[in-house]
This record gives sequence, structure tokens and C-alpha cells, in this order.
Amino acid sequence: MADELTPLTDPEIDERLRDLPGWSRAGDEITRTFSIRYHGGVALIVHVADIERLIGHHADIDLRWGSVRFGITTHDVGHKLTEADFDLARRIDGIAAAHGAV
Repeated sequence: MADELTPLTDPEIDERLRDLPGWSRAGDEITRTFSIRYHGGVALIVHVADIERLIGHHADIDLRWGSVRFGITTHDVGHKLTEADFDLARRIDGIAAAHGAV
């Protein structure tokens, strides 16, 4: 887990983002917004929260009518991007797909 908490360099971040369509960098955070109906978004958030609890890493989540936005950074290393952030993003993508979010 120690390697997962090492801040990534800009080239490493760019490389990982190429493998995560839909995610973009906003400073020291990666973000993605999914389109999904409101109640589906609530279910998506609960599913993501269960996984976050298990892995001990959490996204900032913004639920709106028709969309859910996830923002991920590693707070424990001064709000820098780490491998743990990209692992969580991949997990969120899988969960979102299972819920029909696009």
C-alpha cells in the first residue's frame, strides 16, 4: 500500500489518464461526471461508498439531478494524485457501468 500513496509525477498521471476515458485532471484531483437518473445516482453512490469503505480510500461525490460527479485525490499525502486514486477511478467506472451510468 505504501507505493499506492506515493505522489505520481505529471507524466505518470498523464499516462494513467490515457487508460481512463472520461476522467480528467483538475489540479491535483481527477474527476468524472456520469449521466444517470437521480435515484439511480443514489444507488450508484451507495455501491461506490461500500467499496470505498473496504479499500479505505474515498472520493468527493456531488449528486445532481441527472448526474453524479466524482473527484478523487489522496488527502493523506497533501492532496496529491497517487496510484490509489487511479485504482478507485477504475473501480468507480466498473460500478457506474453496472448501474447503467454513462
